[in-house]
Amino acid sequence: MFAIIKSGGKQYRVQEGDVLRLELLDADAGTTLELPVMMLGGSDVTIGTPMVDGASVSAEVIGHGRGEKIDIYKFKAKSNYRRHLGHRQSYTEVRITGITA
Repeated sequence: MFAIIKSGGKQYRVQEGDVLRLELLDADAGTTLELPVMMLGGSDVTIGTPMVDGASVSAEVIGHGRGEKIDIYKFKAKSNYRRHLGHRQSYTEVRITGITA
């Protein structure tokens, strides 16, 4: 059985036991979260409008971190225009512990 969940404006396909990185959530490490389900799949498919009623995905927060640095360069020739920016996206790592339908 799998589920499509929504978190941080993105959608993820998850199964029990998966470890994934979500946008930064306000939860301490070791706590359990309930995530909304947009679709349930398996032997029969259930699609929500927009969420599936009575379905949820429980996830345990493993920890928080920051991703790899992304360098952004802007350059225009012959005009002495150079810009350098960097960005590291914060994330929350979670482990899917159960899917209830």
